[in-house]
Amino acid sequence: MKEKNTFNLLLIFLGGVVLLFIFAPLANLYLDTSKTELFESARDSEVIDSIFLTLKISFFTTLLFALFAIPLSYLLARKKFTGKSIVQGIIDLPIVIPHSAAGIAVLGFVSRDTFLGKFAGELGINFVGHPIGIGFAMAFVSLPFLINSARDGFIAVPEQLEKTAYSLGASYVRTFFTISLPLAHKSIITGLILMFARGMSEFGAVIILAYHPMVTPILIYERFTSYGLENAKTISVIFISVSMVFFIILRIISSKNEKK
Repeated sequence: MKEKNTFNLLLIFLGGVVLLFIFAPLANLYLDTSKTELFESARDSEVIDSIFLTLKISFFTTLLFALFAIPLSYLLARKKFTGKSIVQGIIDLPIVIPHSAAGIAVLGFVSRDTFLGKFAGELGINFVGHPIGIGFAMAFVSLPFLINSARDGFIAVPEQLEKTAYSLGASYVRTFFTISLPLAHKSIITGLILMFARGMSEFGAVIILAYHPMVTPILIYERFTSYGLENAKTISVIFISVSMVFFIILRIISSKNEKK
């Protein structure tokens, strides 16, 4: 019993160090920010517009790419094929490569002289300096979080349940939507939240594709280089606060779905 208590205290201490490391910089940021400048930044239309733009692009990008990422996750969870480990390695690459390099890679894929860029040009769209280009940059660095989380969710679904449904005459599509998807929904929702969060916080890849229109991470950098630390602090506090509220709401919704 004594050994157990000692071990638990050790875990609490080590975990507390990590929590302090996360909490202390954020707490210091809030406490060290001028309230007057904070209210001024909150009334700044450029700040408000950038936050809404960031949330909007990340949200719709997450929904759009989820239509393709979730089927891929199911395929990776259920099928064995040659080169599967290579595919999974490619999916994880955006997590580990420098994000400036990620931005250059995406730029080389969507710029005007590429097939996709020329096709978009025929429609009057230039991805560079456009919200769609920002969305591509966000998706490139954040998709692995959704794919991996959803894949783990599908792996956790007993394959025997699907086989039973097939034997009873259910189609593959019906089985996917009535058994596989509902049972994996917790992991999928977690993946969606992680992808959304990662996308809205992206700086390195986005700045290569589009300095304007400014999403909030770029605006923070621009204000820091132009006006100094104090101005950047206030925008950071506002953005963190908005993000915190948003994610608390998402987590509440997610936890309610888990209880059903």
